[in-house]
Parts: sequence; structure tokens; C-alpha cells
Amino acid sequence: MTSWRVVRIFAGFAVLLSLALGIPGSPVFVSQWWLAFTAFVGLNLLQSGLTKWCMLESILRKLGIQPGC
Repeated sequence: MTSWRVVRIFAGFAVLLSLALGIPGSPVFVSQWWLAFTAFVGLNLLQSGLTKWCMLESILRKLGIQPGC
């Protein structure tokens, strides 16, 4: 599995988890502040799309995950 794919899986999981924890109707609701984490993930995706650099991907490459699409 490539670093790019791991980043996409992690981002999707983080968004779904933070929505589950931040939406009042959810059975696992904790606090609406979890929605800030959703925004953080979205901003990071936007930033990486514009700059072609992603911190998580850099970390994964240093851990030995294969780069690529």
C-alpha cells in the first residue's frame, strides 16, 4: 500500500470518526468541538492539494511506507 493511499484512508476515517463524535444525534456523541477536527482535516486536504505537500505522507515515507499514487 502506498503512502498516498494510507493518507486518503486516514483522512476518511478521521472525518467519519470526528463527525460521529461531534454530531448531537449520533449514538457516540461526545462534544460539538469534534467538528473542529473535521475542519482541520479538510483544511489539511485543501492545503496538500494546493501545495502538493502533506505532512502525514512525509511521516509515512520516513516510516518506510512506499511512496506513489
